[in-house]
Amino acid sequence: MSEDCIFCAIVDGDIPGRIVDENDDAIAFLDANPLAEGHTLVVPKAHHERLNDVPDDEATELYAAIHRVVPAVEDAVDARATTVAFNNGELAGQEVPHVHCHVVPRFEDDGNRPIHSIFGASPGLSDDDLDAVAASIEDRC
Repeated sequence: MSEDCIFCAIVDGDIPGRIVDENDDAIAFLDANPLAEGHTLVVPKAHHERLNDVPDDEATELYAAIHRVVPAVEDAVDARATTVAFNNGELAGQEVPHVHCHVVPRFEDDGNRPIHSIFGASPGLSDDDLDAVAASIEDRC
């Protein structure tokens, strides 16, 4: 745990949270500053700043929690869809340096756009560029 992490404080019970799901390695609670009714965060109980830092066994439990929470959130607020996303690192918009998954209910005419809209124009990569990037990622997996 990190002493100055708000999510660790929620996990420890030092700060109240509206807990909606919990297992040995993950916990889910309503976002204190929701983007939509039912906006829920799913976090590993152990403090990890980035997804890259989460051990495989904890990642499995984190995904299991997300897998339970998504349909529960949609059903609870009568949402027909959700945006499920991680901001992995400060440059990606991660404001709390503790891995967390946003489960944001989506509604018809909510005015919000798909995740692709945050990036604007495509970088215009050629097939050769795409092949090179794919090969580089594959080599590292």
